[in-house]
Amino acid sequence: MNYTNIINKYYPEDNDCKRTLLKHSRMVADYALKIADNHPELNLDKKFIEEAAMLHDIGIFLTSAPDIGCTGDAPYICHGHLGAQLLRKEGYPLHARVCERHTGTGLTKENIIKNGWPLPQQDLLPESLEEQVICFADKFFSKVKYLHKPRTYEQVLAGMARISPQSVEKIEKWAALFL
Repeated sequence: MNYTNIINKYYPEDNDCKRTLLKHSRMVADYALKIADNHPELNLDKKFIEEAAMLHDIGIFLTSAPDIGCTGDAPYICHGHLGAQLLRKEGYPLHARVCERHTGTGLTKENIIKNGWPLPQQDLLPESLEEQVICFADKFFSKVKYLHKPRTYEQVLAGMARISPQSVEKIEKWAALFL
């Protein structure tokens, strides 16, 4: 797989949306690879981690996110699902799973229904260790405020506390495993 070719296929022009995607994804990939290097006992697939981390937000251009230069029509919450559709079409179903499962600490069917989000009504939770590492690493890098500097662990926890106690618990579990 050549993730650069896939990115260039869907982002043919140099613009704010593409620059944000590339910067954010590189930071997430580097942090996820650092976790993999620090934990050889987990036997993480580093090649897959780099590819999937570079593609985890491939769907942002299809969403309306003016702060990061994305001018699509879909709500931003859909970026993972839309990216997964693109990667499945490209023949990469495992990479697609990372796209659809990295939002927050994963999305439950219950929360999707409760919030009326236009997403499949199913659990979209990271399952494999590689999915979990990328999801965890993603929490440290915003596409706006923290694009050039990572969040601290305390900032990540505070952000997850605004979502749910379950999100905090999951981050704490991942921190114990990955930090």
